[in-house]
Amino acid sequence: MSTSIDYSQKIPNNVDLKSDKRLQRALEAWQPDYIDWWREMGPTDFNEKEVYLRTAVSVDRDGWANYGFVAMPEYRWGIFLTPSEKNRTIGFGDDAEMEAWQQVPGEHRNALRRIIVTQADTEPASVEQQRLLGKTAPSLYDMRNLFQVNAEEGRHLWAMVYVLHRYFGRDGREEADELLQRRSGNPDHPRILGTFNEPCRNWLSFFCFTMFTDRDGKFQLLALAESGFDPLARSCRFMLTEEAHHLFVGQTGIGRIIQRTCEVMNEHPGCDPKDHGAIPLEIIQRQINFWNSSSNDLFGGEISSNASNFFAAGLKGRVFESKIEDDHKVVNEIYHMDVWEDGKLVKREVPMRNAMNEVLRDEYVKDNDKGVAYWNRVCEKAGVEFRFRLPHKRFNRKIGMYAEARFDVEGNPVSEEAWSAIEAEVLPTEADNAYVDSLMVPCYKPGEFAGWISPPAKGINGQPIEMDYVKL
Repeated sequence: MSTSIDYSQKIPNNVDLKSDKRLQRALEAWQPDYIDWWREMGPTDFNEKEVYLRTAVSVDRDGWANYGFVAMPEYRWGIFLTPSEKNRTIGFGDDAEMEAWQQVPGEHRNALRRIIVTQADTEPASVEQQRLLGKTAPSLYDMRNLFQVNAEEGRHLWAMVYVLHRYFGRDGREEADELLQRRSGNPDHPRILGTFNEPCRNWLSFFCFTMFTDRDGKFQLLALAESGFDPLARSCRFMLTEEAHHLFVGQTGIGRIIQRTCEVMNEHPGCDPKDHGAIPLEIIQRQINFWNSSSNDLFGGEISSNASNFFAAGLKGRVFESKIEDDHKVVNEIYHMDVWEDGKLVKREVPMRNAMNEVLRDEYVKDNDKGVAYWNRVCEKAGVEFRFRLPHKRFNRKIGMYAEARFDVEGNPVSEEAWSAIEAEVLPTEADNAYVDSLMVPCYKPGEFAGWISPPAKGINGQPIEMDYVKL
């Protein structure tokens, strides 16, 4: 397999698609439906505008993308897998050290399809959630970043659709068609996972989404990049290369909002930042609480037979599995967990395989902590005493055992009465959302930024901040 990508074909790829005419015809038949979906459910008002986007030209780690102006429906979405490793073996589970699968093992067909479809469904969902944000972009720089994220989510859908078409026959083709039929937030035909049906109504929500929900995507992809099903692992490895930018957009976007608010607080000591068009730090914290807790749900229940089965079967591993110093079978290992039983938290020892969702969530929390530390350095540098924090992973859960009760941001159980008393302090209120919405006035002049967000430290790909990133 080549590391470079063939753009002479209708569907750019590095998997020698032209050698499999039946597969090529099937994907080329799906392609117009995808473009129709994009035109209907993508950032439709900007489809004819040229955007400064990066396009993958190689799966090498260095120099893998080119930058240039392109109208989004003409973006060259394609199928890019990292090269196969010679004699690759399964890295974990009951079949550890056996040869990795190049075809779907029959006994794991349904489980693999479920994993792939669930991952695939998140990609168009996020585009749908964000489709109107271009109308209120705080700058052309930010608008371009939104469209880059959208375009790459579309590319990630292509990655999963290729695997479905190539390895799952008619079932895979039907699943690929269905991915273009579900709609984020549609009460009759919603997306599979709850977070991907939440409205992303303003840019503060968007930055929280790319910080926390896309970070969940990073950790799901890291787990699938270890899969014993080699085509899935190789697809996810390159998706991770593209995903890094999405996390950058979220972390720095929130950081720039915080910076602007701190500037206003220093310019007007003792004032309400809302009086000067900035977003109060407490409102930012409440949005962090909401999106982080919602994204925690995406890992699933704390004790899960599905997670155990996926690990045992070699389908979904731990983050950087090869670097973990154990036998990678974890038949006898245990995980210490606080379990919600009979209205109280009780410490329990759980078989490690059954706690694999929690193992992955723990890594996610550690990674999020780095982002929170970054935001707090912004406050420190500005001389503002406020400090951001992650809510405890038990807070505001809708999935898993902790969904059965109420917990405060420290993870302590509280009564319904106590929860009612603190809810408006720890989760976004309608007044919060209405105020943030009121600030969402587009700022389309090159080099200018809305008053509630600071400019970035530098432009994109070495270009100046004041570049015309979207040709309006």
